[in-house]
Amino acid sequence: MTIASSSPPSRLPLGGAEGARTKQRTDRAPTREGRGDGRLAAVFVAPALLGFTVFLLWPTLRGIYLSFTRFNLLTPAEWVGLDNYVRMVHDPVFWDSLAVTVEYVVINIGVQTVSALAIAVLLQRLTQSATLRGIVLTPYLMSNVVAGLVWLWMLDNQLGIGNELLSALGFDRIPFLADETWAIPTIALINVWRHVGYTALLLFAGLQAIPNDVYEAARVDGASEWRMFWRITMPLLRPVLAVVLIMTVIGSFQVFDTVAVTTAGGPANATNVLQYYIYGAAFGRFQFGYASAMSVALLVVLSAITVLQYRITRAGQSDLG
Repeated sequence: MTIASSSPPSRLPLGGAEGARTKQRTDRAPTREGRGDGRLAAVFVAPALLGFTVFLLWPTLRGIYLSFTRFNLLTPAEWVGLDNYVRMVHDPVFWDSLAVTVEYVVINIGVQTVSALAIAVLLQRLTQSATLRGIVLTPYLMSNVVAGLVWLWMLDNQLGIGNELLSALGFDRIPFLADETWAIPTIALINVWRHVGYTALLLFAGLQAIPNDVYEAARVDGASEWRMFWRITMPLLRPVLAVVLIMTVIGSFQVFDTVAVTTAGGPANATNVLQYYIYGAAFGRFQFGYASAMSVALLVVLSAITVLQYRITRAGQSDLG
């Protein structure tokens, strides 16, 4: 006599049309959810994308086109090919303005980077007070125009408090913004005063990301503070420092407002930086085609410097591991 088995039937995988429908439902759910997230992301990105297109992308493309034309706002743009670029190459004022700009960038970047790094290290090692960080950041909250005007009055040759202090100490008065030798260093130091706090806080954030265990191990091995700074802090801070340098170099090449309110390019073109020369060509002499050509040249120079800095400093790599 045969006895039927009472064990439950085994669960077999669904096959045929039913299995296909189940798989289709499983695959479809995340796809719909992903599409919903994509639409929501597009809604949030749209305002920024619109602003980027209207205020950055379109003016850049328009400027590149105008660089190949002769345009003065009163008549339609006339295509002239490379004439503006040929004129730029043979323009001594352009090269003088570029040299003045490079001098400003070297002074500004050198002093600002060293000062900001020193302030960041002091904030990291001595105190991490939020109040002190707010005080350090205060000059950055002031616009460049206001900062330039304040320092213009403070450094006035006759009534400025700076020259009053020099005179009280027995030194001769210095025409900081009216002398060809002093003008660019003075403007550079004014901008260092305004931006150094912001740069220091960026570097301070980078220092916060370095583990304390690394310093503790170095102290156990007998390393001094100076040796830890060069062997630990600087290598591990390199990616952040590289990004900060790229940002400050780009911003330094675009200096304009401080020059406009303090020296207006003088004396004798000693502070006629490239941005101010471009502004004068466009809105002073209505040579928008030539001004656009110089702007495109500045864009190319900044792009090349940025790529070179990124590769040399290895900004995309970190020694933390």
